[in-house]
Amino acid sequence: MTALKYLAAYPASITEQIERLIESGKLGQMLLTKYPASHDIRTDKALYLYVVAIKNQFLRQSAPLSKVVYDDKIDLLHQALGLHSFVSRVQGGNLKAKNEIRIGAVFKTAPIEFLRMIAVHELAHLREKQHNKAFYKLCEYMEPDYHQLEFDMRLYLTYLDRVGSLY
Repeated sequence: MTALKYLAAYPASITEQIERLIESGKLGQMLLTKYPASHDIRTDKALYLYVVAIKNQFLRQSAPLSKVVYDDKIDLLHQALGLHSFVSRVQGGNLKAKNEIRIGAVFKTAPIEFLRMIAVHELAHLREKQHNKAFYKLCEYMEPDYHQLEFDMRLYLTYLDRVGSLY
């Protein structure tokens, strides 16, 4: 039995339940019941439009996004699911700022709910840099089921890690 790396912070009682679901072959069916299909946002342009629509709905006053892309190196290099970066450059006499969001390529074939949860998480970093109480309140404001989706997404990643593709 290998460690459940995406669920490492959860209590043993939870991880033991997940292990039993994996061993009995029921984790995949449970996920498919809740999330029957993957989304169709496959290109970086479609992803950009999707994330900007969420931003415009909830964070209209925040700085604009210059880039939103799927990144196939993100999980390997950073052990993260998404990254938000803020870059400032001096160009001539002006200070140029760019906000970029990179989302792990593993989410190209995930349920739309998980893609939205990651997008909301990264958008929340436009206002709150740290993972503090205000950050999670903002995430819950944009996605009321944020914490349940985060847990289910961790189950999905565990399934991919242990069993393979779900869709």
